[in-house]
Amino acid sequence: MKVMGHNALAILVAAVAIYLIGFVFYGVIFEATWVAATGWSEAELQSGMSKMPLGFIIPFLIAIGLSLVIKWRNKPGWWGGAETGLLMALFFMVAVVFYGYVYSPAGGETVFAIDTLHQFATAAVGGAIIGAWK
Repeated sequence: MKVMGHNALAILVAAVAIYLIGFVFYGVIFEATWVAATGWSEAELQSGMSKMPLGFIIPFLIAIGLSLVIKWRNKPGWWGGAETGLLMALFFMVAVVFYGYVYSPAGGETVFAIDTLHQFATAAVGGAIIGAWK
């Protein structure tokens, strides 16, 4: 189903994949390391849980942005999408993560490394899904 020239199903699937990658990164693989590196207490972590349902907005916006840029670059196919995602991650997503590293006392190099790896993974996978979808 096309919406304004974009495949809505591809965007939705990419958003779900991006969300699941975040769960795997922060809920499974790097959970203990990331939490320890932030220095946040259990109470501080729990206080933010009420916002968790809003978390799906982020991957959905990323997927829409990836679809726009893949179309603008005219780079279809899984590799064109992944390449676009990696470029978007480097120049936008990681740049935002870098702000946190530079200006926030929480986390340091460990949080920056995990967050950066997460941004590259989500953008590459999301871009590959959108680019590959016919």
